[in-house]
Amino acid sequence: MNEHDDSEESFAEATLVQAIENQLDAGSPAAAKATYNKLSLVGYEHEEILELMALVLAHAIRNLTDDQPFDLDAYEQALRALPELPEEN
Repeated sequence: MNEHDDSEESFAEATLVQAIENQLDAGSPAAAKATYNKLSLVGYEHEEILELMALVLAHAIRNLTDDQPFDLDAYEQALRALPELPEEN
């Protein structure tokens, strides 16, 4: 992996974390705030929660296809399953 790949990966991660923060601020989807609260109550730190939730969002985005729109139900279900991460297809 070269420096360019590292910077792209860092940018992608920061973008996903920002998207999660936006979801939390907006309260939409409701599962985002519920998941954040659940993980916080069991002792996860703020940054760790955001990283886990960003991984779930990245997984949902990777599953997008031309004929398959974003699956909000599957995304919310995967959020609620945290700290267990979704399995790769």
